[in-house]
Amino acid sequence: MPLRLTWDNETGIGKGKLTERTAAFAGTLGTEIKLLKARDPESKGMVERRNRFFRSSFMPGRHFASPQDFNEQIADWLPLANARHSQSRRARPMDLIEQDRAAMHSLSPVASDVLFRNTVRLPRDYYVRVLSNDYSVAPAMIGRLVDVTASLDTVNVTHNGVNVTSHEREWARALTVTDPEHVGQADVLRRQFQSLRHRRQQPTVAFVETASLASYDRLFGVDTGPELRDMDVVA
Repeated sequence: MPLRLTWDNETGIGKGKLTERTAAFAGTLGTEIKLLKARDPESKGMVERRNRFFRSSFMPGRHFASPQDFNEQIADWLPLANARHSQSRRARPMDLIEQDRAAMHSLSPVASDVLFRNTVRLPRDYYVRVLSNDYSVAPAMIGRLVDVTASLDTVNVTHNGVNVTSHEREWARALTVTDPEHVGQADVLRRQFQSLRHRRQQPTVAFVETASLASYDRLFGVDTGPELRDMDVVA
């Protein structure tokens, strides 16, 4: 582990001061994170030169299907690049690796927490947002609190410790990732809800028995004649 990490002054790490999670990350590793001042590329000139070298020597003419594909291609290319003689170093990078490692200290036995974490109440559209992308969740969880975690490879959604949804993490931005099963489940729930609402809205017909007024005439001794006596009069 290097004794110091040099970082741009960005919001996710901290502007002027490390965020709480970044400070905990550095503390677990036993290293120092130095935040650079804004618009100060000279402070990390070595990193910028290496990035420029990768862009000009490794990237041109290549196509990458995924982050894993990128890592596999650069892993095959690095032994060739590290075997070239560096004028600034006056040696081959592969010959200087052991010197760099000797100046570092061993990794902490405690693994750092590097997952994206969030707890949200699943909305009616049954999607959660993770780092600018939207991922579908089992619609049965609508209205419930779910825990969202994201690693470099996967996005997981759990409820009360039980995993309800997993997706492969996307590295592009502003994407919507949908599981076809979730669409089918949502359609079933939607039809069930509409059927229930339709039944609740059906008019209720009440049948009321109409009493014969002739019964009151007989009770009070009123003679209305044979024609009215047998008729039901409705007010």
